[in-house]
Amino acid sequence: MLDLGIEKLALIGVVALIVIGPEKLPRVARTVGTLLGKAQRYVNDVKAEVNRSMELDELRKMKGTVEEAARDVEQSIHSGASELEKQFSGSGETLSALAEPEPAVPEYRHPRKNWRLKQGATPQWYKARNGVRTKALSGAARVARFRPHKIN
Repeated sequence: MLDLGIEKLALIGVVALIVIGPEKLPRVARTVGTLLGKAQRYVNDVKAEVNRSMELDELRKMKGTVEEAARDVEQSIHSGASELEKQFSGSGETLSALAEPEPAVPEYRHPRKNWRLKQGATPQWYKARNGVRTKALSGAARVARFRPHKIN
């Protein structure tokens, strides 16, 4: 950017100290620093945008070459298939006659599950220890369960 030596920077600092004054110099230096930081960020953003656009151009070129290669391969496959078809048509057989028959679809079998029988994955000892309800309680049984005990 600029080629400033230590002597030139010292001279600029002395002149700035004389012109601006020692009271305002820190504020001016802070403002200059923020402006330089913004300028550097702007330059970095521009460089990044240029790099992205160059990469996009390269990717577009690469995409074009890949598509062209795919078209060439597709044309060669079609030409090879047409040559095979011509050879088999001369002998009286077609490719469809040589193809294997499709496998039969397997027959449906009922899974023989009973949806009413539910099998819990939690063991009974775990349910008993943690107080998990395994049976429904009637209203009277619930009242009797939570009724305070008589003290004799």
